[in-house]
Amino acid sequence: MRWNRQLAAIVLCASTALASTAASQPEARFVHKKKYVMGTVFEIVAYGDSLARASDAVDRAFEEIGRLDDLMSDYKADSALSRLNHSSHSLPESVPPDLYRVIGEALRYSRLSGGEFDVTVGPLVNLWKAAIRGGPAPSAAEEERVRACVGYQKIELLPHDRVLFQSPCTQIDLGAIGKGYALDRAGEVLRSHGISRALLDAGGSTIVAMGAPPGQSGWLVHLRDPSNQVDPRVTLSDSSVSTSEQTPPSLLSREPAGHIIDPDNGTPVRTPFAVSTVARTGTASDALSTTLLLVGPDKGKELVKSLTGVAAIWVSADGQSEMVSSGPQILLGGGAPGLATSVHRQPSGQR
Repeated sequence: MRWNRQLAAIVLCASTALASTAASQPEARFVHKKKYVMGTVFEIVAYGDSLARASDAVDRAFEEIGRLDDLMSDYKADSALSRLNHSSHSLPESVPPDLYRVIGEALRYSRLSGGEFDVTVGPLVNLWKAAIRGGPAPSAAEEERVRACVGYQKIELLPHDRVLFQSPCTQIDLGAIGKGYALDRAGEVLRSHGISRALLDAGGSTIVAMGAPPGQSGWLVHLRDPSNQVDPRVTLSDSSVSTSEQTPPSLLSREPAGHIIDPDNGTPVRTPFAVSTVARTGTASDALSTTLLLVGPDKGKELVKSLTGVAAIWVSADGQSEMVSSGPQILLGGGAPGLATSVHRQPSGQR
């Protein structure tokens, strides 16, 4: 993936910038590892005063991501989520604590967005999978039948670990929040092992930044710019950024299918924008980037203004951009100040 080569440049950039101080700052040493999980490549760069301990901490963080994949995957038939989705739906089902928490977070953003972000959109995504791969689009009757299964109000969380479905065909989909949640949990593992400076990346769609590289104010991230004209960028420190962008239509299909489905009309969202969202956690930026792509700049700006510590930018292929912030600063154009470590975003989807 192009993103992997870009993230590898972090190591070279940081090594060059810190070469003159590495001898006097043992914490300037870092490890960089990657692992394929959740259908993409996760990467972690971590600084520590002991490379052996930092390396062990990164390994433990990857183990946590793998554990969460075993809980949240809708591709693994034996995952906790798959078992929940294929349960009888007649009685409340007990689920593991992390699955309960991430479903709760997904429901919170579903309510916040008025259903634009909908944790139950999975049946519609599955319906459109053939068209996304270039096959025929589903019929209007098929769409109507499946849309009856969708609606976050059909999910109820009961104390302390139980999930109740209000419809026999409703299913939970965590594709637009799971990677961000996994990065947040991996970051907690790193902190528990004494790591305070790290960058965690989930396939280019979500980044979580812990602290900053030694001697720098943060991790400078160049955001997605399909026009190659705007060059939006943000410096992250103890914060996160996620990017959502609709996949282009297949050359083999006459229908403009894409992987992000609008739960309101049951069809792939049509938008000229890629949107990047900055928030305090990976969970928040992951969920909000999909939400803001679905609602567009006009509604999205009002939503961001109602939140604390969030920023977003929409950029189209022709260079049109819209930006809003309730705290974090997104800069446009030009180069990077000082010695900030630079990371370039590549297109990647959320669902």
